[in-house]
Amino acid sequence: MIHVYTKVPRPDRKLVQAFKDLGAATVYEASGRRGSVDPRIKPLARGIRLLGPAFTVECHPRDNLMLHKALQIAQRGDVLVASTQGYPDAGYWGGLMSGSAVARQLGGLAIDGCVRDSAELLDLGFPVFCRGTCMRGTAKGTLGRINHPIVFGEVVVKPGDLVLGDDDGLVIVDRGEIEAVLEAARQRVAGEVKKAAELAGGVSSVELNKLDKVFESLNLVEE
Repeated sequence: MIHVYTKVPRPDRKLVQAFKDLGAATVYEASGRRGSVDPRIKPLARGIRLLGPAFTVECHPRDNLMLHKALQIAQRGDVLVASTQGYPDAGYWGGLMSGSAVARQLGGLAIDGCVRDSAELLDLGFPVFCRGTCMRGTAKGTLGRINHPIVFGEVVVKPGDLVLGDDDGLVIVDRGEIEAVLEAARQRVAGEVKKAAELAGGVSSVELNKLDKVFESLNLVEE
């Protein structure tokens, strides 16, 4: 069995950067409401944003050995996306690892588990999405897998998929659909600008969304 795949089919960097001003919720809607990660995986603090190609890591429960391997081989801009096989309550990631990740210019960490040294992580400015904080230490003695498809927060993530996160949560875009989702997201933003102008002009959201027929079909009674 191959534990680590070092070659990742990453999307073009210019294509990835085209998402930098798009919100996660907008991209989720543009994706056909697919790719929404479990909302309990949150930014470590408000204002944190993740964007980059997924570099997937599967850790053994309460063991962060494979995260250290990922730090060694991931490339600039990669977002480490790590599963913990359903055992989140340990500090899988900390300040020293974040310092290394910053030096190596990684794009961030999304982990279905906890981190520690949170103040140091925030001071370093390294983007982290996680389940929370936990001071419990981890072992470094069991192999996992790197750059295999993983289940992450109820979503299947493959190496090279697009990872986008903000205060609303995380969304994963399949690598083969990135261009189509980008175009759909841009169209959605343009449509929302138009709708916002109509609402600002006094049109109600019921009129704008043509909800009168919905209320009628549900036999809404007004007095």
